[in-house]
Amino acid sequence: MEINEILESLSAGKISINNAKKLLSLYSIEEVEGFAKIDINRRKRRGIPEVIFAETKELDEIKKIIKKTLEKTNSVIISRIKKNDYPEIISFSKRLKVIIKTGKNASTLLLLKKAIKSHGGKVGILTAGTSDIGVAEESRLMCEAMNCKCITGYDVGVAGIQRIFPILKKMINEEVDCIIVAAGMEGALATLVSSMVDIPVIGIPTSVGYGYGEKGIAALASMLQSCSLGLSVVNIDNGIAAGGIAANIANRAIRKK
Repeated sequence: MEINEILESLSAGKISINNAKKLLSLYSIEEVEGFAKIDINRRKRRGIPEVIFAETKELDEIKKIIKKTLEKTNSVIISRIKKNDYPEIISFSKRLKVIIKTGKNASTLLLLKKAIKSHGGKVGILTAGTSDIGVAEESRLMCEAMNCKCITGYDVGVAGIQRIFPILKKMINEEVDCIIVAAGMEGALATLVSSMVDIPVIGIPTSVGYGYGEKGIAALASMLQSCSLGLSVVNIDNGIAAGGIAANIANRAIRKK
């Protein structure tokens, strides 16, 4: 339960004051064998699920954190899973009998003990090219973990600018509350989208590119120097952060409607 759900349940008399106090505790930390401390109430406090950054962790550590997190919460995201670890984490997750949500071209998983209903806001997610899809899918899984509905449009970059208009029109008609744009090379798509809509846009520079300004440097610099207002930018390849920000914006917007 998130904070608003706890308060609504308390108001309706479904839970006691003591139970509400316990659920709202800000200091509940679960320790995993001395090497990890899990903030299990982050979801209740901020609406953001626990995220395991797997790239620099050992496989055994990842499994232990997954197991402990799912004992206490409904969901966990594992991002940047190493290629050799991915099949084993999938197999381990199946043994836990949880719902496994994967992303296209992504090394990220969303694990759920029970399905999440998309009762939050709406987020649009765009990529300039197919090479940006993995990062965009990180954002999608994060948004869906935070109860948001996602509308995606991939491979619609400025190299064929006519591709952007149908999906952007759909997003406007669907009244998305925020748009994420993942783009490598020169990162121009984020500025273009921001210049055409009255919706908050979050740019993700991706590490797609070569030569001068490679590894996302040119895309990051371009987005940071954008003259289009209404565009914010996260770090290179940081789809998780973009998803968290977008979902927070969308969920706050839906509560105000």
